[in-house]
Amino acid sequence: MKVVIQRVKKVNLYVEGDLISKINSGLVVYLGIEQGDSIEEAKYIAKKTANLRIFEDCQGKMNHSILDYDGEIMLVSQFTLIGDCKRGNRPDFTKAEKPDKANEMYLYFGKLLEEYGINVSYGVFGAHMKIDQTNDGPVTIIIEKSPNNA
Repeated sequence: MKVVIQRVKKVNLYVEGDLISKINSGLVVYLGIEQGDSIEEAKYIAKKTANLRIFEDCQGKMNHSILDYDGEIMLVSQFTLIGDCKRGNRPDFTKAEKPDKANEMYLYFGKLLEEYGINVSYGVFGAHMKIDQTNDGPVTIIIEKSPNNA
């Protein structure tokens, strides 16, 4: 399991030209599910995401989490994060979880974030999405499986 987190000022997510979801200030969380990923890993990464101190305090230091900032999260499933580029020039996605199980884990991960009191907006699993986002910083953080499951 891997997430790429970007601090944003605004996000609009479209499918086939229709606005599906949007957030104002907060985070975009791109989530990749790998075969064998567990509920424990989802809990670990959701907790890290919710508590990650990447928002600035009044002195300009990154001391606040999304919980302190009262921001929103746009959660987007992105199997391409699991792509392996070690051989050749075409990414190998064979380690990505099967769609049914990945969607289940994606929705579970979103519910975990919601349990922290975060407003979560969702992309459309498996759809070709257009995402218009205004990054803030930019600040981009990558979190992978818990250290116990490395």
